[in-house]
Amino acid sequence: MEEILKLQKIIDGAKDIVFFGGAGVSTESGIPDFRSQDGLYKLKYDYPPEQILSHTFFNYHTREFFDFYRDKMLYLNAKPNAAHYKLADLEKQGKLSAIVTQNIDGLHQKAGSSDVLELHGSVWRNYCTHCGKFYHVESVANSQGVPYCDCGGIIKPDVVLYEEGLDKDILEISIKHIEEADTLIIGGTSLNVYPAAGLVDYFHGKNLVVINKGKPSKIIPDALYIDGKIGEVLSQIK
Repeated sequence: MEEILKLQKIIDGAKDIVFFGGAGVSTESGIPDFRSQDGLYKLKYDYPPEQILSHTFFNYHTREFFDFYRDKMLYLNAKPNAAHYKLADLEKQGKLSAIVTQNIDGLHQKAGSSDVLELHGSVWRNYCTHCGKFYHVESVANSQGVPYCDCGGIIKPDVVLYEEGLDKDILEISIKHIEEADTLIIGGTSLNVYPAAGLVDYFHGKNLVVINKGKPSKIIPDALYIDGKIGEVLSQIK
């Protein structure tokens, strides 16, 4: 495949790669995305999923939020796929400097990557909204109804809900990595979720690669486009 050969050449010549990934990176690990034909947005609930996963809904329908969250957002037994492992390998080779991800599943870390910038947080971290005490994911996964801290406060997943802003520090570090990279590989995202998708505009390096199943909503001039599953594509890279 001509595109794979081009990607191999780009990676071989790169000195500072940043990977920017979306939900498509995790679907090959059995975690459904939100917007595909089989995604969570196609399923039926008493409320639309985007409403359930909002700050307002968390505040006013807390029990229903956790019922949905435990049922549809926690995939604690999911395992990394070929994409996660190849990115971890590129980091070990000294070629990849950072992974910027919109995913909250922690699979990059499970695969061995160390410099992972989680724009939307992680299901593995949880904290008390009153005293700030941190809790492991089991405190939420194994609870019934609303999980409470010893102090009486609600334990909230450390994930960015709709209506909430991204962590400014993580955003700034992500921008810095992208600005300094000579190669940016975008994978598993249609680039329609802002403000995260806007990070691409900070890239001014030599090579930009987009790997995604289907056509992304944002077309970037001079980029190498590969239509395919990210794990299947990266598994062909030496």
